Amino acid sequence: MDEVPGLSREALHRARISRDARFDGKFYIAVLTTGVYCRPICPAPRCRKSNVVYYATAAAAAADGYRPCRRCRPEVAPGSPAWLGPSAIVRRALRLIQEGALDDGRVDGLALRVGLGARHLDRLFAEHVGVSPVAVAQTRRLHFAKQLLDETRLPITQVAMTAGFGSLRRFNEAYRVAFHCTPSATRARRRATVTSGRDEQVSLTLTFRPPYDWDYVAAFLGRRALCGVEEVSAAGYTRTIRLPRGYARLRVAPVPGEHALRLQVWRAQPGDLFEIATTARRVFDLTADPAPIADVLTDDPLLRPLVRRRPGLRIPGIWGLFECAVRGVLEQHMSVPAARRLAERLVHRFGERLADAADGMTHLFPSPQRLAEADLRSVGLSRSRAAALRALARAVRDGKLQLTGPTDEVVSVLTAIPGVGPWVAQYVALRALGEPDAFPPPAAAAIAGRAVSWHPWRGYATLYLWQQAADAAAEGRLSATPASAPPPYRGTRAAARRVRGSRRYRGG
Repeated sequence: MDEVPGLSREALHRARISRDARFDGKFYIAVLTTGVYCRPICPAPRCRKSNVVYYATAAAAAADGYRPCRRCRPEVAPGSPAWLGPSAIVRRALRLIQEGALDDGRVDGLALRVGLGARHLDRLFAEHVGVSPVAVAQTRRLHFAKQLLDETRLPITQVAMTAGFGSLRRFNEAYRVAFHCTPSATRARRRATVTSGRDEQVSLTLTFRPPYDWDYVAAFLGRRALCGVEEVSAAGYTRTIRLPRGYARLRVAPVPGEHALRLQVWRAQPGDLFEIATTARRVFDLTADPAPIADVLTDDPLLRPLVRRRPGLRIPGIWGLFECAVRGVLEQHMSVPAARRLAERLVHRFGERLADAADGMTHLFPSPQRLAEADLRSVGLSRSRAAALRALARAVRDGKLQLTGPTDEVVSVLTAIPGVGPWVAQYVALRALGEPDAFPPPAAAAIAGRAVSWHPWRGYATLYLWQQAADAAAEGRLSATPASAPPPYRGTRAAARRVRGSRRYRGG
């Protein structure tokens, strides 16, 4: 292929020689003499310039017969950015594949979500990526399987099923073609340290492109952490998650000295690990490329000092769309601490209590089925806010709001729910769907007017403005309400006083 969108061959050579981690996952280096493809940060000795071929994706290198390097392990490289390639449709399709849209192997469904026919989508992938959508998804599954072989003690049969292969025979064949060895041979020579502990099932490495502002992400999540469901501490971010067959507990923390986070999962079934790892990458925004974001936002004098102060800011996500929408309804027209108190009351009144709680994780966030018919006024919610949450829960319960639907469709359905509105819809697109251009409507008309120049990174601009407001509030100069929150409506202050002064829940 030897073509990478946005980078000339000379730029690729310079990036290869420098081993700059900021290019990790943005392209891959294939060596003609060895038949191996590597990440730009590979520590192996540099080969001759004439023996190098460049690929935009690992799938394209694998399709041409190259096998992954065993030293730099391309399977753990940061995922391709959602904006990879010159075609907007290809960018969106790559993002959906990264989120698991082809785990069932149906290209027709993926093509429908991006508004094309399956044949046309195949042609676009052949032109811009060099391989078919199925090949991209296959490489993703194989890379995840190799990571499980290297970093866990799961039996090979469970690795095959966890990675989405229907049979061990198919997995062995595909693995042998891709890696030029068998899964058992990989397991026998693994070098990675496999951690173990009480009740621990798996520990995986999630890489990212530097810089990454972990302190910002941890502080953002910590201000909104719900007691019993999640916690931010020196050990990392810990929370409970609901799964199709029960629940799990996970922890995410930075790996000292590496451009990576460590994901630890307890109690999850092997078949759930693929989705958990994919969701964790979205929640912590690990596929983002800070360089193009900074290039656009620093052109604005308002954002330039904010970007330079925090160059690695990422979107702090929320694990589930429904949970995010509930929090959005609570956060609109209300300060973060007040919304957090109300959300904690919802958790302790309507959330499922865990029988084997550990590390202070005692509850699961309430399900839509539970909130759809609950007496939400009993936790101090106003009549309008309680009605909005019930309508939201019923929309999810009845299938009107698809939790895995396209961003445009989710935003449209949310906006039509009484009491939700455009601010909450954009909040969900930003934090639950990881949409980089999502933009909760700001209160200031001046900011709204200049936001046109922030495309396609308005979501990151919003976060910078929120952080600016939080910093100012910490200095006692402003309210803690996010800068982009809509203006207060009548009765907000009275409702807040009722929440703070409720004798029933005082100190709760």
